[in-house]
Order: sequence, then structure tokens, then C-alpha cells
Amino acid sequence: MRHRVAHRKLGRVTAHRLALLRNMATALFERERIRTTLMKAKELRPYAERLITLAKRDEGQLHARRLVARDIQDPLVVRKLFDTLGTRFSTRPGGYTRILRLGPRRGDGAEMAILELIGSEYAPEKKGEKGAKKATEPKKAEGKKAEGKKAEPKAEGEKKPAAKAGARKSKKKEAAAE
Repeated sequence: MRHRVAHRKLGRVTAHRLALLRNMATALFERERIRTTLMKAKELRPYAERLITLAKRDEGQLHARRLVARDIQDPLVVRKLFDTLGTRFSTRPGGYTRILRLGPRRGDGAEMAILELIGSEYAPEKKGEKGAKKATEPKKAEGKKAEGKKAEPKAEGEKKPAAKAGARKSKKKEAAAE
């Protein structure tokens, strides 16, 4: 029986497991969402939430920074954690992360998941943004058509480009000559 045995070993020795959790926590705070296996995500969640709780402290912030800096080696990520993420979650009593299951990985069948911070949800492009991109695309296409037109031979000795495979090569040569 597993009485009072708290965490998953993840098939690693203790030092490797701690390094894995530290690196994954750094990536999570830097990118705000990561894709990993479900077991790693479940193990990382309390680890990351403990660090966010430290970042929320009002008094004793220097001590909290030093405690977080034990685990997060990148000073830019520590700054982001305390400045932006700590203030974002200052009113929230807990539950700063969300696990979204993705299904089995193709290679080995491991269950995959996305671990993301609350408030960093995926926002697809709006219809207005897509229309703006489409409006610029025809202009590019018109420019390509104008460049792609067959040029008239300038001199009498110059040959016309061939219709099939030679057409591509001659267009490139003409464009380079101009």
C-alpha cells in the first residue's frame, strides 16, 4: 500500500525529477502554456502553483523572490512571475493552472496534455482580421502576375522561352537580368 507516499517518480531519480520540474515550470511561466504528458502535467501543477503563491506575497517579497529563484534560474522569468503573473492572480485564492487532455501520442501512446495558466487561453483570429489579410493578398498576387508575364525578346538573336520545363528557367534568368 502507498500510505503517505506523495508524488509520482516519473521514471527518474530525485535529482533528475527536480531538474525536470524546474525546467518545465520555467517554460510554463515563460510561455504560459506547454504541451507535455499528462502525468508530468499533473505533477507540475502543484509545483508551479506553489511558486505562483509565493509570487503573490505582499510583505516579505525579497524572501519570496529568493525562494522562487532557487527553482527558477532565469532572472527574466522570475521578474515576469512576480510582476505580471503575481499581480494577475493576486485576487485568486488558488487554481492558477488548467490541464487540457489531448489524447494519446502517436509514437508511444502516452497520454498528452496542455498545461496552461488561467487567463492565457487560445484566442483564434476574428473574422475582421482574416478579411484584412485577404484584402492584402490579391495585391501580392497582381504583382506576381505582372512579374510573371513573358517578356518580349529584345534582340533578334534572343530566343523565346520554351513552353514547359524551360519556361521556369528562362523566367528566372530574365528576372535576374533585369
